[in-house]
Amino acid sequence: MIIVLVGPPGAGKGTHGRRISAKRNLPHVSSGDLLRDAVERGTPLGLEAAEYMKAGNLVPDSIMLSWVEELLDKPDYVNGLVLDGFPRTVPQAEGLDELLARRGLAVDAVLHFDIDEKAAVRRLGSRVSCSRCGVVYNLISNPPDDPEVCGRCGGKLEVRDDDRVDTIRARFEEFRRLTEPMLEYYRSRGKVSVISTEGAIESVGSRVTAVLDGLRDRGDSESVAP
Repeated sequence: MIIVLVGPPGAGKGTHGRRISAKRNLPHVSSGDLLRDAVERGTPLGLEAAEYMKAGNLVPDSIMLSWVEELLDKPDYVNGLVLDGFPRTVPQAEGLDELLARRGLAVDAVLHFDIDEKAAVRRLGSRVSCSRCGVVYNLISNPPDDPEVCGRCGGKLEVRDDDRVDTIRARFEEFRRLTEPMLEYYRSRGKVSVISTEGAIESVGSRVTAVLDGLRDRGDSESVAP
């Protein structure tokens, strides 16, 4: 199963991507994390992407698609994957569909984690991250024992640039401009399921499970239909 996670900042894609991965035994692939890892390891794609990232430019679609194709060649991804952060635009979605079609595959589900901008600002504005190990705390729902010190490694806690209000609002505007048209692209193909992010993580997780179980049951029914 190939699942694409879509949502503006603060929607919880990463959290629920990891939960889906554990429950469905599918690799969770965060484009940002893997790109940074490829750059650090100095892989050919990582070195190519690094030039764009250092210049503050977006990594071209051709590199991103080559990176996805590389993943699909690995045994760990033979049963599918959970894509988090890619595709983001209509051209990327079209390129991904073409790449998958050449392999006899397709995106099975696009989960749109929907959150109001004001709620996202409240959620992200209360986050602090460890400068040493990267663990994230929420000062309201998951506060550290010491608001300035990481309870895991003792590193300094700080507010990431991505979690500052002006940055959050800019990312929302980018989502509306670039990613909402991509959602329409997949919606016209019957792929999109909207997941409300209101309530506790477990409640949102139950909605995700219901959607994915429904897709699986529908697929099983189609496979045995006369």
